[in-house]
Amino acid sequence: MSRRVSSGTPWEPVVGYSRAVAAGDHVYVAGCAPVDLEDGTVLFAGDAYAQTGQALANVVWTLEQFGCSAADVVRTRIFVTDIFRWEEYGRAHGEFFGDIRPATSMVEVSRLIDPAMLVEIEVDAYKPGVGGS
Repeated sequence: MSRRVSSGTPWEPVVGYSRAVAAGDHVYVAGCAPVDLEDGTVLFAGDAYAQTGQALANVVWTLEQFGCSAADVVRTRIFVTDIFRWEEYGRAHGEFFGDIRPATSMVEVSRLIDPAMLVEIEVDAYKPGVGGS
């Protein structure tokens, strides 16, 4: 059995995906961008650090829909448009996760769905029974 959640951003129904799916003991969160979850507006144009913080805030909102938190995150994948700014993305990620320290990867991509986006983050979380029975 699985549970799904949508954030309501404009891309979800067009592409046909869920913001996150909980299955068994795992939550799989689709790439979260630095957007306003109500209207999809990209926030903090040009600021890699702030965009990373916003993307992570959107991750937490998603996890909370399942009763999870950042403490349940075991893996992150950070997609960035300029790897030379890795310290800005990394500093925000490090401050956010502190001692949690999930496994992570940072990968440069040629661009994201909106040219104003500098970062997108997807996560995997673990919480026994989260997906229902």
